[in-house]
Amino acid sequence: MSYCKQEGKDRVIFVTKEDHEAPSNAELVADDPNDPYEEHGLILPNGDINWNCPCLGGMASGPCGSQFKEAFSCFHYSTEEVKGSECIDHFRNMQECMQKFPELYPQEDEKESSNQPEASSGSDSVAAPTESSASAQESDSVPDNQDAS
Repeated sequence: MSYCKQEGKDRVIFVTKEDHEAPSNAELVADDPNDPYEEHGLILPNGDINWNCPCLGGMASGPCGSQFKEAFSCFHYSTEEVKGSECIDHFRNMQECMQKFPELYPQEDEKESSNQPEASSGSDSVAAPTESSASAQESDSVPDNQDAS
């Protein structure tokens, strides 16, 4: 004889061998395309934007989430010849919001400069060259009397 028991938030169901021998009468329910917990891509089957998509990197939430949603929606639903050309104001609003929170939305040039030590005036320390600056120095140091081939 089968029975259930509740353990906190879980329900444990014990079944007998006879329960397993009978064919299942469970009915499968079709997937709901509007289920926010179902894994979908960026665009839901009905054409809406899936704001829960991990591909958005959390941009739809946070302090500038509403500005991001407005700009992204405008671009997604744009029918202009140059897609999104009517969305410039939305993207400008989003950018202005993001500039208010540099710790959450760092600028690309800030990322690069934070990886390189700043030059300090009056200091004897010399920063190690990066790969790109080292290769540039090597190509500059080819003597004039040799071909650089």
